[in-house]
Amino acid sequence: MQRTAKLWLLIGLAAYAVLPWYMVPGGFWSFGWLQAWSADARPALVWALGGHAWLLAPVIGLLGAALALATTRGLALARALVVSGALGLLLMAGQGLAILGNRARFEALDGLTQPGMGAGALLVAAALLFILTTGISGLGRGRGDVFITGMVGAIVALVGVFVFYPMSFILIRAFELRGGAGLGVSEFLPRFLAPDIWSIACLLGTGYCGAAMNSLLLGLATATGTTIMGLAFALIFTRTAFPAKRFLRVLTILPIITPPFVIGLVLILLFGRSGTITEFFSDAFGWEKTRWLYGFWGVWLAQMLSFTPIAFLVLIGVVEGVNPSVEEASQTLDANRWQTFRFVSLPLMRPGLANAFLLGFIESLADFGNPLVLGGNFNVLSTEIYFAIVGTVADPAKAAILSLTLLSMTLGAFLAQRTWLGKKNYATVTGKGDSGQHAGLNPALRWACYALALPWALFTMVLYALIMFGSFVKLWGYDHTLTLEHYRRAFGIVVRNGVHLTGSAWDSFLTTLTIAAIAAPLTAAVGLATAYLLVRQKFAGKDAFEFSTMLSFAIPGTVIGVAYVMAFNFPPIELTGTGLILIIVFIFRNMPVGVRGGIAAMSQLDRSLDEASVTLGASSATTLRRVILPLMGPAILAALTYSFVRAITSVSAVIFLVSARYNMATSFIVGRVENGEFGIAIAYAAVLIVTMLLAILALQLLIGRRKLRRADRLQAT
Repeated sequence: MQRTAKLWLLIGLAAYAVLPWYMVPGGFWSFGWLQAWSADARPALVWALGGHAWLLAPVIGLLGAALALATTRGLALARALVVSGALGLLLMAGQGLAILGNRARFEALDGLTQPGMGAGALLVAAALLFILTTGISGLGRGRGDVFITGMVGAIVALVGVFVFYPMSFILIRAFELRGGAGLGVSEFLPRFLAPDIWSIACLLGTGYCGAAMNSLLLGLATATGTTIMGLAFALIFTRTAFPAKRFLRVLTILPIITPPFVIGLVLILLFGRSGTITEFFSDAFGWEKTRWLYGFWGVWLAQMLSFTPIAFLVLIGVVEGVNPSVEEASQTLDANRWQTFRFVSLPLMRPGLANAFLLGFIESLADFGNPLVLGGNFNVLSTEIYFAIVGTVADPAKAAILSLTLLSMTLGAFLAQRTWLGKKNYATVTGKGDSGQHAGLNPALRWACYALALPWALFTMVLYALIMFGSFVKLWGYDHTLTLEHYRRAFGIVVRNGVHLTGSAWDSFLTTLTIAAIAAPLTAAVGLATAYLLVRQKFAGKDAFEFSTMLSFAIPGTVIGVAYVMAFNFPPIELTGTGLILIIVFIFRNMPVGVRGGIAAMSQLDRSLDEASVTLGASSATTLRRVILPLMGPAILAALTYSFVRAITSVSAVIFLVSARYNMATSFIVGRVENGEFGIAIAYAAVLIVTMLLAILALQLLIGRRKLRRADRLQAT
């Protein structure tokens, strides 16, 4: 404890005395601040001695920790470290929030100004936080493990700053009185329970349902469909001898790497009122042309295409993780293949099924692009929130109330999942050897999986063939003359006195790849670390902590984007217009997939593995690095894959955060669609799909497969 506390104390004092406290022009990594302590790049110590006396507040916590380390030991030292760290953080937050840029919150501070906090403030805050968590470990919390308490503290702080803090700016609007007359609760419940939100008229056949009821029905249908489809694909991959698994795997991940609006556009060109397939059946069989695609069924079809890969990525690791020795024991006791699957294998997959269902439900609730393109008169919460923010008459209070409605649904799904799983143990991966062969599927179940998954894969292949075809024709749906003009305009290259990138899409393409490459590993690391804490550790408030990690995933990206603009457009944390805000929003928007996938995979790893490692003298950090992570290849791959492609394909969360310097691919595509340049938009989408596909294949080769047993071949079926 003492050594760790001293290390963080030295880091905090060094940052306070040397590093620039505020943001510097050109960014910290330009290192221009090293040339001289200019007016913009002075450390907190120099600022404080020069008249900014409020910057003495954070150092009080550091000096308190130094005094405690010099004079006390044992529990007294632990308590002193907790008090010093907490006091320093509170004082630091107080001085930052009291003076917001060019204005102060209190009359006594009028005239005082300060810009946004920079690298020095970040390191001082980190030092105070870890001094606090080190003291907590000294009190015996987290089994006295400094690594565990530090990890919990870091994730709680990150979620607090980058999820709860920005959301508080917009959710407080739910209690805003009409006409801007202040805040109150008198209008909250009537607006929260309004018929246009909760109406069930569509179920009674008397009209349209409310947005909340539409979202609930759509979410349940999508979650059920994607979980069943994902399980069928996972069983084909792990329990059959299907010959084209590699090709099938590519088809299962194609929808997740598709830029926004493309799937909806393809479905319209196929099944719309004037679509190719609609025209064919109308001419061949005299079928009436309808607008069935614009509503519940069209949105559900698009969401099934979009979110089935998420369920598959979660479930394949879980299906692989079922110990074949358990299945062999069942067959030894005279159970047939169906009974073994029904009563042994399937119950052990419950964590994966529950997590896949929860992710599908939340994804459906938060989906923005598909309902916007195909919704028609089928209103859902995400689109209603969007129009409440950017509509002709902006209504932030309504947007906040709709966001709370969506959160209540997410909380309900989360509690239902926990109730269904209960407190049973699903661990099947232990330190013991096994036979290495899974029980094969019985013929009926095998052919049921084929009948369900293979036509879906064929449908997916047709859609993506049409996307590629559309990028090489002049005007998709009207003029099918082959051309490369769209690629020239978007990705043109001129070789004259060097190589020059002349295409209009290059800037956003390279920026997007850079930001996604930085955000993906950070997202996976935060998500899997959170999963490790939730599955392997016990600490107060764990259930609330788990739900808080799902919060950013449940709220539509549009709301998160607006909340980030409100929170980070001024000090103390001023990030708008920078690439950092895009990285941060991707990390905390996509982190829950890593959390749920990690929980599903780690639930199958017996705790005896951890205990054996600790017994042999390994620390918690070493156990996590040398024992747990090597057994979580599928979960790591799922987290990296999802976070990388979502950083590239996300539109709603970044539409308000992009800038001239940091423009993203999806923003560029939306702009082309709005201008009617569909050819360039589709060509750009095709390039992104190929790029992401190559990146995913590279990740698979890099991470490899989890090796759990001596044999790796499936039992012939």
